[in-house]
Amino acid sequence: MKSKPESDFFYMVYEVVRLVPKGRVTTYGAIAKYLGMKGSSRMVGWAMNSSHSHHSPVPAHRVVNREGLLTGKNHFATPTMMQELLEKEGIKVSKDKISNFKNYFWDPSEELKL
Repeated sequence: MKSKPESDFFYMVYEVVRLVPKGRVTTYGAIAKYLGMKGSSRMVGWAMNSSHSHHSPVPAHRVVNREGLLTGKNHFATPTMMQELLEKEGIKVSKDKISNFKNYFWDPSEELKL
């Protein structure tokens, strides 16, 4: 059996991130919790760091830390690209933090209930 270039966990993370609607954001921890891996937010971060090389686009700019900080911004082509992409979707960012974060938060555990 041929293995995927990324782990199955990374693949599952990418699938969840692709479901985050434009103009909304989620967190590393919310994704980990949804995938049954509570406490593995750092692994979600590693997946996001690798997402730029994935064959199908992953809107990594929609994943932030639990306080709404753009902690992944340095993994984009420029240090301002993550903010620019979010602002293009109508999300206000100030000092690398999403303003009114709770208004934009998308929780996969709530939104993707089975």
